[in-house]
Formats: sequence, structure tokens, C-alpha cells
Amino acid sequence: MTTTATRPAGAKPRAAIEAKTLRTDRWWLAPVLTVIGLTAWVAYATFRVFMQKLYWVDAYHYLTPFYSPCVSKGCYPAAAEFGRFIPDNPLIPFAALSLPFLLIFRLTCYYYRKAYYRSFWLSPPACAVPDGHAKYTGETRFPLIFQNAHRYAFYAAALISLINTWDAVLAMHSPSGFGFGLGNVILWINVIMLWAYTASCHSCRHIIGGRLKHFSKHPVRYKLWSWVSVLNTRHMGLAWITLATLALTDFYIMGLAAGWWNDLRFIG
Repeated sequence: MTTTATRPAGAKPRAAIEAKTLRTDRWWLAPVLTVIGLTAWVAYATFRVFMQKLYWVDAYHYLTPFYSPCVSKGCYPAAAEFGRFIPDNPLIPFAALSLPFLLIFRLTCYYYRKAYYRSFWLSPPACAVPDGHAKYTGETRFPLIFQNAHRYAFYAAALISLINTWDAVLAMHSPSGFGFGLGNVILWINVIMLWAYTASCHSCRHIIGGRLKHFSKHPVRYKLWSWVSVLNTRHMGLAWITLATLALTDFYIMGLAAGWWNDLRFIG
């Protein structure tokens, strides 16, 4: 038996609204800017990783993060801190050991999922705006079920951040020994931002504070969880900031390697 809800006496019938949304603001602007920003970054990064040159400044040991760790047999020996064992092939990036894990980490990131779901898939494009798809299956079916790999990709991203940190340490170099220049400032800013983004990850927050019934019995983990929680509120901003610092660091080192400009040296 079915029942029909009744309206209170004197109530007006619900308006028949044909518009897909009643929002009058520029709700479409964020998805459009996201598409432009992510597309531009992916295009630049793809061009650079397959360029296979202008990634190393020998005088100061600057290595762009797009080529770290440089493990191809085509790498400059001085740039290959961890050895050269991947075949030298135009279709294989010099940093093929790390790039797939970084790609998985970003693709499965909670913020990036929201970003490309809304902008590229229109699922949904904004709050109070209808989904661009007829039905919703969530992340329970192929291929989106692999979004659950994010927690495992976090460990790889943390390891790669350690490698980037080591690159920044090695870059404190000059032909006469110790050195410090504008390139070092850019490298360290990038490393710090990468660590902030990685630590702000939801998986990191769960690893530190998850599976605990009583924070009072784990004061150290609670303190760390509190710090990570503060970073977590800035996860979206850090996601975009790190895209900018990665591109800036790579472009600066590419310019130095190409001879477009000289490094501003403070020491050495």
C-alpha cells in the first residue's frame, strides 16, 4: 500500500522549477579554473620529464625534482646519486622509479579527487548543482576502487620527500666547496612545502592518530595528531602551492642549465 503526503490546510503547492540550479553566483568559475590549472601543469610536467635534458647544474649540484632520483643510464653520472640502472629510452623518464608513485599519490589524494571529480567529470560541478551523470556508483567499482591505494602511496611519497631533502642538502655546493645561492632557497622552499603537503595528507593524519581509543594514554601521538590536523585544514592550499613550487624549481634549474640566467650566489 502506498501513501501520499498531505499538505497542511491552506499551504500552496510546491513550485515547478525547471532550472537545474537556483544559484546565481559564478559557481562554474572554480571548476573552469581547476581544469585550466591542472591541464597546464600536467602539460608542462609531461613535456619536461620526457625532455631528458636541462635538469642538472653541475657547478652547484642542482637537480630538478622532476628528475629525482635520476636512475636512468642516460643520466649524468654526477646527478645519479642512487645509481643508473633503468634503460636509456626516450619513452622512459629518467625518474621513472619515483614518478609513478607520485602520480598515484596525487591522483588518489582526497583533495585532488574532489578537484577533478567536480571539474573534469562534473560529479557534481558545485554544491546545489546537479551531477553531470545519470547515476552515482561512488568508488566501489573499477577503476575508482583503486582510490583506496592512497594510504599506501603515502609511504612512497614520504620516501621520495626524503630523497628530495637529500637533493637539497647535496645542492649546498659550489666549485670551491660549500655554497649557497638563490637556487638553494628555491630548492628548500619546495622541499618544505612538499613535506607540509605530505604531512597534511588525510592518510598521514590517520596513521598518526588513528586506531586509538584514548588520546590521554598516547600524549605524544595526540600532540603530533594535533599538529597534522592543523596542516590538514590547509591541504587544498598546499596541494596547489606544491604544484607551483615544483614547476618553479624545475623552470629555474632548467634556465640555469640552458644558460638563460646565472644563479644569484650568497656564498661560494
